[in-house]
Amino acid sequence: MELITKYFPGLTTKQVEQFQALDALYHDWNSKINVISRKDIDNLYLHHVLHSLAIAKLINFKPKTKILDFGCGGGFPGIPLAIMFPECSFKLIDGTAKKIRVCQEVASAIGLKNVLAEQRRGEEEKGQYDFIVSRAVMPLPDLVKIVKKNISKKSNNAFPNGIITLKGGDLQNEIHPFRNIIDQTELTSYFDEEWFKEKFVLYLPS
Repeated sequence: MELITKYFPGLTTKQVEQFQALDALYHDWNSKINVISRKDIDNLYLHHVLHSLAIAKLINFKPKTKILDFGCGGGFPGIPLAIMFPECSFKLIDGTAKKIRVCQEVASAIGLKNVLAEQRRGEEEKGQYDFIVSRAVMPLPDLVKIVKKNISKKSNNAFPNGIITLKGGDLQNEIHPFRNIIDQTELTSYFDEEWFKEKFVLYLPS
């Protein structure tokens, strides 16, 4: 938890309590439904919560921004971002029912009113959003094909609407079709920890 307050010192008391509650909740749910690998659950804050919050270092979403977390798994990056931006609305979708159940239960347990989690494939999602966020769900060209229909044309943030995705490794082939417009930031520019080397946040305007 100290990792979160280290990089986000301006959190409210409620936000701190919500972030603190994630540890016990995810340990409990992971013992019933394996949504985070067993060996990785003890790195929850570094590998999952702080990693998700790299998006909050890239962009400060304005109130009323609508965000779709595509392929949310157990709730990352959507749940940490929903805590960080309580005045924005988040929809979390995933094709796996048990993962969505964890998202729903965690959001309910910490009192997140700005999260809707539904079992749904991306091709089935019809809503319009300012931003699509994801975490290493699929290659970027495939993601763009599925979610470009869901990006609203009217922008209200400092950045134009688009896709923000967390990725790792050599991304040259993946980003090649978008090389003229994509913004690629290594997470070590936000966070000191060695684990963030060769991990990136990609922003692709619509």
